[in-house]
Amino acid sequence: MSSRLGDLALKAAGILLMLAAAGFAVSKAPDRSLESLVPRWAPPPSDFIELDGQLVHYRDQGPASDPLPLVLLHGTGASLHTWEAWATALSQTRRVLSFDLPGFGLTGPAPDGDYRDARYVAFTRRLLTQLRIERAVLVGNSLGGEIAWQLALADPARVAGLVLVDAAGHAATPEATPLGFRLAQLPVLRQTLRWVLPRRVVEDSVMSVYGDPARVSAALVDRYYELTLREGNRQALMQRMDQLAAAPVERLADLRVPTLILWGGRDRLIPPRWGEAFHQAIPGSRLVLFSDLGHVPQEEDPAATLAALRDWLPEVAHQGFPEPTSHPKGQT
Repeated sequence: MSSRLGDLALKAAGILLMLAAAGFAVSKAPDRSLESLVPRWAPPPSDFIELDGQLVHYRDQGPASDPLPLVLLHGTGASLHTWEAWATALSQTRRVLSFDLPGFGLTGPAPDGDYRDARYVAFTRRLLTQLRIERAVLVGNSLGGEIAWQLALADPARVAGLVLVDAAGHAATPEATPLGFRLAQLPVLRQTLRWVLPRRVVEDSVMSVYGDPARVSAALVDRYYELTLREGNRQALMQRMDQLAAAPVERLADLRVPTLILWGGRDRLIPPRWGEAFHQAIPGSRLVLFSDLGHVPQEEDPAATLAALRDWLPEVAHQGFPEPTSHPKGQT
């Protein structure tokens, strides 16, 4: 009897190993080179600029004569594409800069492996300087929002206005964390993500940050999936998770800049109460809640969120920065 049980156990183990091997083969996802991704994900108006020893993927759209550009900063695991609908609409009359932060999108990993907040703030300041943007309205989602408000504290003369979209910074406890983020924080399992990445993991992660998962299309998942596979990005995400540290939220009251706070009412990663916390901490700020949207409302419903931005922008213009006239880029 015991020998039969032993044989059955060996057969079961063999079957499990075969299934695991088959799963590995199906889910095997090697890194993809920058060159292989550029044709699909960096058509015009995309461009690249060298900064801090790496090529940065960016888009600089709209009239160059705009004295007060809008700078759009994406969140963890995202890319400049999250702002595509906003950038297309805004660039009809405004200069709009968007770019992939180090560790994400086509910019890829930072040469020094430093993904601390201070490094992102310094990187953004240097990029603005290189692109000759002396003063701007900073717009940031999630991690991008955290970079925006910290940059406003570090260099207030450069920031004319702040738009915080489900911004990070507070020690928020998520109601739900994207599967990809959870795996990247597991000490042993996360190492397999460097060679294996089921597309379903990315799909589940994207769906978890949308207020209405039905809005998540196959094309959207393709974008997140393929850009995650950009060489070095998976390792960069793990390093970013390891380097997370408390942000100086106690200094939010020092901000003296027009601030718009946009928040998804169904955000389970950084729940809406933290939008209210930003609103209470930042003097004179305006909070707009979108009850049906999630953590990336600018991507989930560009029209509704953009309408709120347009309604608020005159508050920045009233600070002495008039709306620009519309001229083709490079002309006056």
